[in-house]
Amino acid sequence: MNTTIEKELIELMGDNHHMTSANTPLRADAFHKNDNEKMMVIEDHFHAIMEVMGLDMTDDSLKGTPHRVAKMFIKEIFSGLNPENKPKISVFENSYHYHKMLVEAAISFNSTCEHHFLPIIGKAHIGYVSSGKVIGLSKLNRIVDYYSRRPQVQERLIMQIFNELKTVLDTDDVIVVMEAKHLCVSSRGIQDESSFTSTIQYGGIFNEKENRNDFFNLVGKQKQN
Repeated sequence: MNTTIEKELIELMGDNHHMTSANTPLRADAFHKNDNEKMMVIEDHFHAIMEVMGLDMTDDSLKGTPHRVAKMFIKEIFSGLNPENKPKISVFENSYHYHKMLVEAAISFNSTCEHHFLPIIGKAHIGYVSSGKVIGLSKLNRIVDYYSRRPQVQERLIMQIFNELKTVLDTDDVIVVMEAKHLCVSSRGIQDESSFTSTIQYGGIFNEKENRNDFFNLVGKQKQN
């Protein structure tokens, strides 16, 4: 496609969210380079970006920045791109025979908007009813964290978490709510510091309004504590 046309299409899309699928868009050769090789390439490119902006890269405060950014990208904020970093989830039999709703609220997450590479900061609330399998509570946090640590749109992020939980727990009785502040909205563009974005995905028994209301009531009580 002509580069000029591509740029015009990008400008037309503006700040609108555009999700092509629930899968993170990765090239077939995404893992041909190991982490160290990727860091070296990113370091070189980010050094060039800083130079283009006119920064003095001989300054003691700046000369280590390209390496720090490269390490941060690969080892920290985008570590969820690498399937080797996916948390190992052990499933246990529901020996307590607890067949009511389990809710974990206010799970903190940090992600990155794939349109501007600015932070998305928020809370996730998860509920499920065991089909005979349970996982450790901390694994819910780890699943949220893993999928958050990649360039994202919130709609895709919630779908990835929801689908993973359904697979791991072998049940459709899952509900996920995410509330987040997008710095691409608050720190640039419209610069609205008060708004936040909410998404919800559910299945199974949570298709019934009564069960969703029970979930919201439990989340609300945990928020108040």
